Amino acid sequence: MKAMIFAAGLGTRLKPLTDHMPKALVPVAGKPMLEHVIGKLKTAGFNEIVINVHHFADQIIDFLKANNHFGIKIWISDEREELLDTGGGIKKASSYFNEPFLVHNADILSNVDLKNMYEYHLNSRNDSTLLVSPRKTVRYLLFDEENRLCGWVNKDTLQTKPEGFVYCPESQKELAFGGIHVISPSLFQYMKDWTGKFSIMDFYLQTCQKARLGAYLKEDLRLIDIGKPDTLAKAEDFIRQNH
Repeated sequence: MKAMIFAAGLGTRLKPLTDHMPKALVPVAGKPMLEHVIGKLKTAGFNEIVINVHHFADQIIDFLKANNHFGIKIWISDEREELLDTGGGIKKASSYFNEPFLVHNADILSNVDLKNMYEYHLNSRNDSTLLVSPRKTVRYLLFDEENRLCGWVNKDTLQTKPEGFVYCPESQKELAFGGIHVISPSLFQYMKDWTGKFSIMDFYLQTCQKARLGAYLKEDLRLIDIGKPDTLAKAEDFIRQNH
């Protein structure tokens, strides 16, 4: 079972902590965020992980060398020359993946059963399966009756994506993305014309009428995005309650 961890981000919302270290190494409950995510993936059965790096990349590489007790294969996808965003990062790392792989941000903690989500994807016909929940937000992914991604809406402005998409609340489910997805290599054929830096969500929304992009719905999702200093304390409470 393979996975990819996004650890290349600049972590601007966590300044001044990230002035001297990458966001992935900011400690939570005594361990770097990255260590928590690797541990959760390993517990779920993932034994090969690709980690992309850019901001303070050497610190992440040195951390992994010094902590080789994880007992799983870890590769580095080096984005030091150019930060490629989520979509570009996945495309750059695509040569590592000839089978479905789970994608996880280094700065989120959740109560998702990652093994169950991975197996759900394997049993689907999806090119990609996105973790979603019914949490209240302003911007929603929209899914049809077959749980297939069909568009996006901003409820405040009624802006929609992709271009020409018609928002129809009676027949579309409004769900919020949880930052974890499982991708099959079949998705890469749709990335051929996408180059350099691009967002995976922009790609999904431009491709959803061709590729099969499905939902993995978790009604009771608890998810903490450790992107801001005020969420660090919440993350420590979450870890204490779940260990």
